[in-house]
Amino acid sequence: MESGTSDGSCVRLQIAELKSKLSETGSSAGTIYEPGISVEKGESSNFSPDDSLRRNSHRAPEQKLTLFALRLAVLEKAATGLGTLGFIWATVVLLGGFAITLDKTDFWFITIILLIEGTRIFSRSHELEWQHQATWSIADAGINSFRAIRSNSRSVITTVKSFFRPVVKASQHGREITRNRKMEIQKKAPSRVWTTTDVPLLPYAPWVFLSRNVSKLLYWLQLASASACVGLSLVKLVRHNYGEVAKGDTDKRNRQAALNIFYSLALAEALLFLLEKAYWEWKVICCRLLEQVNKECELGPSGMVSIRRFFYDAYSRCVSGSIFDGLKMDMVSFAMDLLASSSPDEQLIGAQILRSFAANDRFSDDTLQKIGISISVMERLVEMLNWKDPQEEEIRHSAAEILSKLAGKKQNSLRVAGIPGAMESISSLLHVSRTSTAAADEIFEKKIIFDSENYGVWTFNHLGLLILKKLARDHDNCGKIGNTRGLLPKIIDFTHADERLLKNGKASPSQILTVKRSLQVVRMLASTAGATGKQLRKEISEVVLTISNIRDILRCGEKHPVLQKLGIEILTSLALEEDATERIGGTGGLLKELFNIFFKQEIPDNQNHVKIAAGEALSMLVLESKNNCHRILKLNVTEQLVSALEIPVLHVNAARILRNLCSYSGSHCFDKLRDITTATPTILKAIMTAENKLQEVMIGLAAQVFRYMPPKESSSMFERAGIHEAELAGALVQILRKYPYPQIKIPRIRRFAIELAIWMMRDKDTNITMFRDLGMVKELENVIETTSELESFNIFSGTVGLSRHSTTIHSLVETAMQLLETE
Repeated sequence: MESGTSDGSCVRLQIAELKSKLSETGSSAGTIYEPGISVEKGESSNFSPDDSLRRNSHRAPEQKLTLFALRLAVLEKAATGLGTLGFIWATVVLLGGFAITLDKTDFWFITIILLIEGTRIFSRSHELEWQHQATWSIADAGINSFRAIRSNSRSVITTVKSFFRPVVKASQHGREITRNRKMEIQKKAPSRVWTTTDVPLLPYAPWVFLSRNVSKLLYWLQLASASACVGLSLVKLVRHNYGEVAKGDTDKRNRQAALNIFYSLALAEALLFLLEKAYWEWKVICCRLLEQVNKECELGPSGMVSIRRFFYDAYSRCVSGSIFDGLKMDMVSFAMDLLASSSPDEQLIGAQILRSFAANDRFSDDTLQKIGISISVMERLVEMLNWKDPQEEEIRHSAAEILSKLAGKKQNSLRVAGIPGAMESISSLLHVSRTSTAAADEIFEKKIIFDSENYGVWTFNHLGLLILKKLARDHDNCGKIGNTRGLLPKIIDFTHADERLLKNGKASPSQILTVKRSLQVVRMLASTAGATGKQLRKEISEVVLTISNIRDILRCGEKHPVLQKLGIEILTSLALEEDATERIGGTGGLLKELFNIFFKQEIPDNQNHVKIAAGEALSMLVLESKNNCHRILKLNVTEQLVSALEIPVLHVNAARILRNLCSYSGSHCFDKLRDITTATPTILKAIMTAENKLQEVMIGLAAQVFRYMPPKESSSMFERAGIHEAELAGALVQILRKYPYPQIKIPRIRRFAIELAIWMMRDKDTNITMFRDLGMVKELENVIETTSELESFNIFSGTVGLSRHSTTIHSLVETAMQLLETE
C-alpha cells in the first residue's frame, strides 16, 4: 500500500478512471428516488498540487523572445548613444572648431560618415514601423532578408528579384479552417480601405516602392551604412593621414586627437550595430529562436506571424521606452489587445493565439484565468459569435472555441452567461438544417472533403451545443437558457434522428455528436431543481417534437445506447410534472419501446445501464398516474415484470413498477393485478436476505401485494417461501432498530416497514402480540422522535422533495400504536 499511494498517483488514477466512467454513462449512480447531494463541479475538482508545481516550473516560451528583445535593445541603445556622442563631437568640435583647418580628405570623410550615420539613424527609427506592417503579409519570407536567403536556399540575386516580383492581389489570403483542416485560399471581398502592406508609395514602379518592401530596403540600407562607416573609420585610424601641423600652429595642435576620438566613436557605433545584427541573425537563423518559441507555444505553421508580431512589439517597446518595458509583455495579454483591434487581421491573430493557449493543457489555466477577469475581452468574444461575414468565419470559430473552454470553469461560466445578449449570441451559432443529411452521409462514406459552408455550419452547431452544455451545469444559467427566446426549440430540434441515421452503421460521427450533445443539454435542463426546473420541464414537454424525437431514438437507436440512455433520462426528469407524464404516456408506442429495452435479452453487460434507466423511467411514469397504469396493464407485461424480480439487473425497478401499479391503478384493476401475488415468495425471500435499496423496494411492494390476498392465501405464500410470519416481524423490527434515523439512500425503508407491519397486525391478531413482544412500541416511539421531511416524499429533484405521500409517517405510527394497544 505504501508503494501504491506514497506519491498519490494511485489515488489520482482511480479518480480519473471514475470520472471517465461517469462521463461515458452521463450520470452518477444516484436516482430520482433519493435526494441528490449537490457537488460543485468547479476547477477544484481536478486540481492537483503536483500539476500546479509542474506548470509553474516551466517558463512561458515567449520569455525567450522578451529577453532576446531586451539584449538587442541594450546593444541598440548603446550604439545610438555612441552615435549621438559622435555626431555632437563632429558638429561641435570638428566641423565647428576645425572646419577651416581640417584636411580636405578628413573634411569629406567626416561629412560622409555623418551623412551615412544620419541615414542609418533615420532608417532605424522607421524600420520597426515598416516591419510591423510586413509581419501581416510576409508569412513565407521570414523575419528579414538574410533569413529569406538561407531558408529558401536562394542566391542574393534571386532574393533581390523576389523583392520586385508583381504583387499578389490582396483578394487572396490563406486561413486555417481548423487545426485538422487543410489550408485553403479564400477570396476576400474588395475592401473600401487600403491594406497597409499593399500601398504603392509612388505612382511609378509601384512594385519597388510597395510598403511591404520598404522594411527590407531600410534594413539593407542600414547594413550598407554601417559597413561603410566601419570602412571609412578604419582607413583613417590606420593611416593617421590627418595632414601636417606646422610648428607654432596652435589652431591644429589638438586636431589629431579630436579626429582619433571621432573616428573611434564612429567605428565603435558601427561595430556595435553590426554586433547587434550578427546577434540577431545568429539567434533567429542559426538558433531558430522564433520557430523554437512557436513550437513550444504549439501555435502551428500559421503561428509564425503571431510570434513575429509579438517579438517586434516587445523589441519596439524596449527601444522606444525603457529596456525593461518589453519584459512586461506576454502572449495572452498581447492577444487580448489584438482582439480589441479594429483590424480583422489583428483580430484573427489574437483569436488564434487565445484559442491555441486555451486548448493547451500547459497554458489553459493561466489563459482562461486572465480572460475570465477581463469583462471587456469576454464581451468581445461574445460579440464575435454574431459575426456572419464569411471573411470573419475563422475569427468567429476561434471565439466560439475559446468560450467553450471558458464555460468549463464554473466562475467563468457565470460571467459569460451574465453578459447581456450572451445567450442570444450563442443561439446564433445553432443552425438546424435537415436537407443535407443524405449528402452528409455520402460525404463521410466517400471521404469527400467538406465544402466550407456545410463544414462551418456543423462546426458552429457543435460548439454552440458544447457551450450550452457547459453553461447548463449551473442552475441560474439553465434559467437563462430557458428564458432566451427561440433557444429551447432550437436545441430540441437537434435531437431529431431518423431511422436511416440511427441504423446506418456508417453514420457520420458529426451528426451523432450533434444529437448526443443536444440530448445532454436537454437532460441537464430537464433535471434542474426548484421552480426553475419546473418551468423548464413544462416548456420542454410543450415542444411537440421533444417526446416524438426521443421515441424515434428508443425505437431505432439500438446501435447507439448512449443516445437511448440520454433520451430515457430526459423522460424520467419530465415525468416529475403531471402534464408531461400524461404527454409521454399518450405518445403512441413510447411505453412499449421502454419495455422492449427493459426486457431486452442478450444485451452486453456494459449496456445494462440503459435497461436500468428504462426501468426507472417506467416506474416514474406510473407514479400517481392512473392513465399510465391502465396503459401498461393493457400491454400485458405483468407476468414479465414478476419474472424480472429475480433478475439482478432488473429487480429493483421491476419492484418499483409493480408497487406503483398496485398503488395507483385503482380497485377496478384488481383482476389484472392478481398475477402479481405469485411473486410473493420471491418478495419475502428478498426482504429477509437483501439489504439497502433492494430490501426497501421489496418491503414497499410486499405492503401493496398483500392487500390483494385473503388471509388463507397469504399464509400459503409464507409456507411456499419457507418463512414464518414471526421471522418477517422480527426482520421489520430489526430494520427500524438498524435505521434509527432517516437514510438518504433509502429514505422510505422505515415507512414501508411500518406499512407492512400494520398489514400483518390487521391480518392476524396473533401478530399484534408478536410485534409487542419484539419491542415494536419502543421502535415506533423512536421513529416519532426522529422522523423528518426526507421520509415524506416519493421522489426528489436534487434536494427538493416531490410527490408527497398521501399518508404522513406520523399517521402510520399512530395507526400502528393503536393496533399494538388493542387487547
